[in-house]
Amino acid sequence: MPMPLPRRRTVLAGAVTAAAVTALPAVPAQAAQAGQAGQAAGASAYRWRNVVIGGTGFITGVLFHPTVRGLAYARTDIGGAYRWDDRAARWTPLTDHLGWDDWNLLGVEAMAVDPAHPDRLYLALGTYTQPWSGNGAVLRSEDRGATWRRTDLTVKLGANEDGRGTGERLLVDPRDSDTLWLGTRHDGLLKSTDRGATWAPATGFPAAPRASGQGITFLVAAGRAVYAGWGDGDGTAANLFRTTDGTRWRPVPGQPSGTAARVPIRAAYDRHSRELYVTYADAPGPNGQTDGSVHKLDCATGRWTEVTPAKPDGAADTFGYGGVAVAARRPGTVVVSTNNRWAAVDTLYRSTDGGRSWTSLKESAVLDVSETPYLKWGGEKPKFGWWIQALAVDPYDSRHIVYGTGATLYGTRDLRRWAPRIRGLEEASVRQLISPPEGEAHLISGLGDIGVMYHERLTASPSRGMAANPVFGTATGLAQAARKPSYVVRTGWGDHGNGAHSHDGGRTWEPFATQPALAKDAPGPIAANADGTVLLWTFVHWDGTRYPAHRSADHGATWSEVASFPKGATPVADPVDPARFYAYDTGTGTLFASTDGGRTFTARASGLPSGDSQFKLVAAPGRSGDLWLSAKENGLYRSTDGGTSFTRVDGCRASYTLGFGKAADGAGYPAIYQVGAVGDTTAVYRSDDEAATWTRINDDRHQWGWTGETITGDPRVYGRVYVATNGRGIQYGEPV
Repeated sequence: MPMPLPRRRTVLAGAVTAAAVTALPAVPAQAAQAGQAGQAAGASAYRWRNVVIGGTGFITGVLFHPTVRGLAYARTDIGGAYRWDDRAARWTPLTDHLGWDDWNLLGVEAMAVDPAHPDRLYLALGTYTQPWSGNGAVLRSEDRGATWRRTDLTVKLGANEDGRGTGERLLVDPRDSDTLWLGTRHDGLLKSTDRGATWAPATGFPAAPRASGQGITFLVAAGRAVYAGWGDGDGTAANLFRTTDGTRWRPVPGQPSGTAARVPIRAAYDRHSRELYVTYADAPGPNGQTDGSVHKLDCATGRWTEVTPAKPDGAADTFGYGGVAVAARRPGTVVVSTNNRWAAVDTLYRSTDGGRSWTSLKESAVLDVSETPYLKWGGEKPKFGWWIQALAVDPYDSRHIVYGTGATLYGTRDLRRWAPRIRGLEEASVRQLISPPEGEAHLISGLGDIGVMYHERLTASPSRGMAANPVFGTATGLAQAARKPSYVVRTGWGDHGNGAHSHDGGRTWEPFATQPALAKDAPGPIAANADGTVLLWTFVHWDGTRYPAHRSADHGATWSEVASFPKGATPVADPVDPARFYAYDTGTGTLFASTDGGRTFTARASGLPSGDSQFKLVAAPGRSGDLWLSAKENGLYRSTDGGTSFTRVDGCRASYTLGFGKAADGAGYPAIYQVGAVGDTTAVYRSDDEAATWTRINDDRHQWGWTGETITGDPRVYGRVYVATNGRGIQYGEPV
């Protein structure tokens, strides 16, 4: 998944030296979401579930337990970790308890199991290594992730940075279950001798850590030895090291060199032949690889053999190698994946003779994506995969193979028929949400990477898949005409246009007949006025540069610049009066308004909180001029006069995003939902009395890290709320 913009740039507090890391008390993990209800102190009991899409993000690692049939784990780059429930045939999320201040821990850098103790599970967490991100942490469980103990680290981990598909970087030592190894990107090798409770730098590791780069790309056990891949070599120096006693590390003699073997990506050990298979590429991936190779080491003799399945056929067919897995009960059976092969599309190669010959599995594959239709990408034939670095073979069934892509996890049990194995695993980064007041769908969503979805049902992946005509990658804007709900518009990053409109509530679309030149490189949010006759589209480049907004009064046939609109602001339409639009200039803390259908804007209230582009202005449904401003740590503000004046809402310490839903019985104002802080706790809240009082409606098991992008209630179902997450898809809650 492409790296999203950082959300909450606060560094985790309480850092201590690596040798004295503190173990935190046990905390509950996320239980299976279906039918799960929870209640925190002072909260209303809610049942929380995912709106089903199916995957939608980069699966960076899959790990079968070597000694327990049907037990497996998956990790993602921004959406936490999961355990496979073989009986229910679905994934159980394990890290939803991580809250607002721990948003950086939703990225899973690595995971490890203990072959001798099947209930033990370890996760290394940390999404970014940038200065604004917090340090990493290690979670350790004695009950397969049902409960956790946590150790905060003094180093940063990068689960959503280049190299996130390598690994695993975390390993239980094969000689001693109390000893763990953790490879970092910029801080060398760490070691724990108390099952992850404390960590210290490992002595004797020969490669010097760097402030940038990949560092250790994997740790793998081969018998009683441990091997470590090193990702910062130049193709000539050693990049594979080994220890046989846990103290002395040495370069492995005779290892391959050259561009095609510059970065060791993954490794797998065949205990029958005592051979270690290693995949290589010229870059860590998942992007940027153009060359690669596969080699195996006879650990008994020290002899290396190149077993690369294929070389590129031409200048356009460039790729590296990613995943590698061996069949535990079939000696010589090994599977490897290509990676970043865009011209010919990535494949898996399978060998049953130790790599002497290979068969590509892509050509005979029959892909069934009926359960997740979005994988047709707007009507195309589904692709076998891309960004394939996560790969695993069931230790109890050599024909049971799973592999991760940039959007899903495919699996087979007969090497021919493949289907997503993704139930329960939702990783979308959610940008926009609309809950229509009428029609078939209760929800329309705008997402990172997979555009816009029309959700006919909340419990099944949308049958239409990604909105087409045109297909977007990431959606940047989504709006509905308040008095004409059949009219919906969307904007985003697309190869064949960046904006579209729908006249049937979002079921079908047609592109704008024209678009401003800025739309191609800086598509931003859009608004439709109350009756759908006027559009305002603003433009923001990915680097933050802001441009003038443009207006159309003919559904996108022509556009004109609105010079008086504050550059880059998000346009907000009045839900009652078609002539009114609003915009909040976060740079100056000024509310701008238009009363002539968006042709001109004038300043109204000023002196409001400023300086943060993520402040959010929303209009209350069914009321003209009733505006609410979420100003993050500055609190919540309201205007009832169209932005002429604002009053701060008492009792709300912070407000990050706010939306509305159906009013409670007997109430004269819509239910208000927000992600904010009432007192000391940042959480999801509902107010049924116009923000006079608030009730927390999520609980400590359902937090999902950062949830500050958007929230909306359902205008037809009291109490139902849809919450956008940055990596755990769309969560929806209902009172129980």
